[in-house]
Amino acid sequence: MALSEQEQRLLEQLEASLKAEDPKFADALSGTTQIKVHRRRAAIAGLVFIVGVVVLIVGVQVHPAVSIAGFLLMLGGALVGISSWRRVADDNAQPSRPGSGPRTSPGAGSSQDFMDKLEERWRRRQNGDL
Repeated sequence: MALSEQEQRLLEQLEASLKAEDPKFADALSGTTQIKVHRRRAAIAGLVFIVGVVVLIVGVQVHPAVSIAGFLLMLGGALVGISSWRRVADDNAQPSRPGSGPRTSPGAGSSQDFMDKLEERWRRRQNGDL
């Protein structure tokens, strides 16, 4: 449901005052800290993958057990990196406020149609087209 210009300005003022009063709480609500955590985790996993490649190559010359350890480092780094990167992509795709974006539940199609009808009725009522 769209907000009027006055409501948008009021909301922006509320957000600004919240950020000024308690920046940690505002970051927690906006989800930016979660994105940073997942990005950092993905970067560390990438470094672990590279270290795993180096250990694998060194292990070929030294001992097969070292190669196996390198492979396991590569595998672990890849799994953690992929899952963290997907979470970053999911977090970026989600709307900033809960309930303001499209729904993805199995019955979301019918509920989305219902919400569209309600929004249309609201717009008509606001325009005086009752």
